[in-house]
Amino acid sequence: MGITLFSGEAEGHFDQLLSDSYHQKLKPIYNVIEDLPDLRGQPTPFLPQAMIKKSLSSDIHIDAGRGCPFDCSFCTIINIQGQKSRFRTTDDVERMVRSYPRNGGKTSHFFFTDDNFARNRNWEAIFDRLIELREMKNFKVKFGLQVDANAHKIPRFIDKAARAGCNSVFIGMESINKENLKAANKPQNNVAEYRKMLMAWRNNSIVTIAGYILGFPADTPDSIENDIRTIQRELPVDILMFFMLTALPGSMDHKGMLLRGEWIESDLNKFDSEHATIKHPKMTQEEWEGIFRKAWDIYYSPKHVEKLLRRGSRDGISPSRLIWRILISQFAIKYENTHPFQCGAFRKKVRRQRRWGMPLENPLLFYSRRAWEIGRTILLLSIYAWKLERLKKSIKKNIRERSLIS
Repeated sequence: MGITLFSGEAEGHFDQLLSDSYHQKLKPIYNVIEDLPDLRGQPTPFLPQAMIKKSLSSDIHIDAGRGCPFDCSFCTIINIQGQKSRFRTTDDVERMVRSYPRNGGKTSHFFFTDDNFARNRNWEAIFDRLIELREMKNFKVKFGLQVDANAHKIPRFIDKAARAGCNSVFIGMESINKENLKAANKPQNNVAEYRKMLMAWRNNSIVTIAGYILGFPADTPDSIENDIRTIQRELPVDILMFFMLTALPGSMDHKGMLLRGEWIESDLNKFDSEHATIKHPKMTQEEWEGIFRKAWDIYYSPKHVEKLLRRGSRDGISPSRLIWRILISQFAIKYENTHPFQCGAFRKKVRRQRRWGMPLENPLLFYSRRAWEIGRTILLLSIYAWKLERLKKSIKKNIRERSLIS
């Protein structure tokens, strides 16, 4: 079919692929997945300034390291990037941070794509360098991280993260059901520690975003709903991101199911964490996908959204920092019918960009429907944003009044 597959990391290998392509000598497969490169001193990815200006996203994604020591059964990262910590030097990280424009002197916002920054052996040196940039050289960098649920136990980790500019953290919480965590081969998560862990981040005014997987063997629609309400009552997490359990190719779940001969969806377009791609022992496909969509309505109910904003204000997290995340988390699923991680405030659709095998639509039909979709999106987004803004102003007014009384 004229298709070449490259399996592995680019550093140290991609030049050969490009050379073979130039000389029209491409091999069918370049399998270098076992040859994990040392990242220290490696050329670093660079996104041209023109590309940044075209993007509506405020985040610049960079990696400071790769590898995670844990064995979560649903994860593909450990089978691609390995379980040994490989990291860039502090000079590499500083060079990447400095290479991007600072938006006319405003804060630059980065997201470190390390699957688990807390297990980067060079984390402290990297934080110290970012602290120096912020406090000694007036470089107003801010960033988000991905970490495991035990990062708060590492001495100085959260304090230094906050000083270095961390203002949001994505935590792999996955479930509050111990049986589910066991099924996911995630014994490192201790449900009894969740509240303490979340408070450690909140005490530094860092927005907490937790990944939560629906569809573990012990889950039912009722148990999922009960668990979400328990989280609302007992755990001070800001943003909850729901995902449907998916046997991703490259994960232990996928390999085990293949060896056992179990059914797995053949259409990889559905492997987006929004569709049932495997059979569940206690839920039908309709029940599973139904509770996935209902979960967003339960967690982001008007009453709980108000609680999130009030609690954030109390803990030093501005409501403005939460509103956009809440807006997209609720709006994407409810009105755009897609996951927030795959959707922004506006979806760009090009008529001539179609999935292979699908015919081009008639221009009149496409542009007429697209105009209606854009108008509907703007109207619904504006209404929801207006409601959140009113709530934010009400909360700020209450805070000012309490301040005057005290």
